[in-house]
Amino acid sequence: MKIPPGLNVIYADRKLVVVDKPSGLLSVPGRGPENQDCVVTRVQAMFPECRKFPTVHRLDMDTSGLLVLGLTARAQRELSQQFHDREVSKRYVAVLDGLVTRPEGVIDLPLRMDRFNRPYQVYDPIHGRRAVTEWRRLSVENGRTRVEFSPHTGRTHQLRMHSAHPLGLGCPIVGDRLYGSGTGPGQLLLHAGYLRFMHPKTKEMMEFFTEPSF
Repeated sequence: MKIPPGLNVIYADRKLVVVDKPSGLLSVPGRGPENQDCVVTRVQAMFPECRKFPTVHRLDMDTSGLLVLGLTARAQRELSQQFHDREVSKRYVAVLDGLVTRPEGVIDLPLRMDRFNRPYQVYDPIHGRRAVTEWRRLSVENGRTRVEFSPHTGRTHQLRMHSAHPLGLGCPIVGDRLYGSGTGPGQLLLHAGYLRFMHPKTKEMMEFFTEPSF
């Protein structure tokens, strides 16, 4: 398969690479030959020394923003451990389809996969895994609310569910085709704009910022 060109590399050294993923691009390969184009395959095409499985964390296909990948086995392992131990700082910007009147808060809603309707997540206070999101309102724009999210956990669709659910903010993210009114890929207004972690080799704290396109 020929890998399409074009991936915004924010930083790269011999141990890791940080990219700004566009909305609509998979983080990792999917099923079938038509779903092999993703951040991983593009990074491997650009960096031949990249290991086979460089993934440290993922973003949903429709989410844009910062991803770090480990080029070596040790770097991938140590970076993954930082994410597992919640030693990494992440912030997202989103535009919600509605008005949020409160200035800030914390959402604590446990989530689990809907076994009968994958990949949807559902709120389940009994069997769900704890999901915690800190948020603050940034602005109100034409009946929509721009917010900043600081997730304390990394559950699947956590920010999307915490936005849309009535016990969360009650406003889906604009363009969300699972929990809102989005109709296709690339419409979701959710961007991972800040990432902070420790370099696995130098132990230096690394910080990266990118602005959303919306």
